[in-house]
Amino acid sequence: MLKSIIGIITIRTMIIGVSQLSIKEKMKSGRLYLCNDEALIKEQTQCLEVLYDFNHTRPSEGELRKEIMHKLFAEVGTNVYIEPPVHANWGRHTHLGNDVYANFNLTLVDDTDIYIGNNVMIGPNVTIDAGTHPIHPELRRKGVQYNLPVKIDDNVWIGAGSIILPGVTIGENTVIGAGSIVTKDIPANVVAMGSPCKVIREINENDLKYYNKDMKIEDEDFS
Repeated sequence: MLKSIIGIITIRTMIIGVSQLSIKEKMKSGRLYLCNDEALIKEQTQCLEVLYDFNHTRPSEGELRKEIMHKLFAEVGTNVYIEPPVHANWGRHTHLGNDVYANFNLTLVDDTDIYIGNNVMIGPNVTIDAGTHPIHPELRRKGVQYNLPVKIDDNVWIGAGSIILPGVTIGENTVIGAGSIVTKDIPANVVAMGSPCKVIREINENDLKYYNKDMKIEDEDFS
């Protein structure tokens, strides 16, 4: 009983201790906040209305998709293509560089910033998650959440069905194998895969000679 009382007091102290910050500041700071705030939900719903419009465009409406993306996301570079449907908590906290391609069913849990660099390729059914919850059920029952930004550097390829968890950075040129669960930072210039995702090898000159095992790259492949 005493432990339960102490636990509740600790939870209240944790929440009240940062109450001087606004909800928006807490979302960006990595601190705990109440995600069931009415004003927050109203603003989020407005973002989801824009997302709905994007997902209901026709395949021939490329220009309309571009227009909606600039309303939906924080930043959109040139030559960005995202295959509907895309799912997002907000949209407006996601930053997209140039020449980004994302296949269908991209999920962006963007309660704080997700940064996607230039020339990034994202396979189907990928989740990039910047929002999460505390372990203790007393906190979760109160609707408490915290967020950690995700950063995907230039020239990264994320394979189908991969999940990128909060706070992760993936270094430039790296390939994440299909079905990976990325729980921690992955360095640049490597192939990494698995659950949890681990570095398998470095990208090297041999990858300019062979594209799959002993399958050689020929000059006529580019003609």
